[in-house]
Amino acid sequence: TFEYSNVIEVEIAEPLTFSLEQNYPNPFNPVTSIQYAISSRQFVQLKVYDILGNEITTLVNEEKPAGNYVVGFKPESSIKQPASGVYFYQLKAGDYIQTKKMIFLK
Repeated sequence: TFEYSNVIEVEIAEPLTFSLEQNYPNPFNPVTSIQYAISSRQFVQLKVYDILGNEITTLVNEEKPAGNYVVGFKPESSIKQPASGVYFYQLKAGDYIQTKKMIFLK
């Protein structure tokens, strides 16, 4: 006889590569989400810069295990009076470095 089970097993694999996704939504106001993946335990830094390359804030600055992550960015919490415009976010994890741009509209 065959018995049905209520147990469903799903294996979620660790990411095979490092990646930094485009923030969503973009353009954004008042908050946006930044998703990234790391394939091995690494010290991770995720920073936001203004158009001139000045560091605005550090969103992540710690060792992380392999996995997928989502971080929120709300300019009002980092900048006294944030201006509409282009900002950049950069992920550094080991030898991996990637930068993307996002647009904040007031």
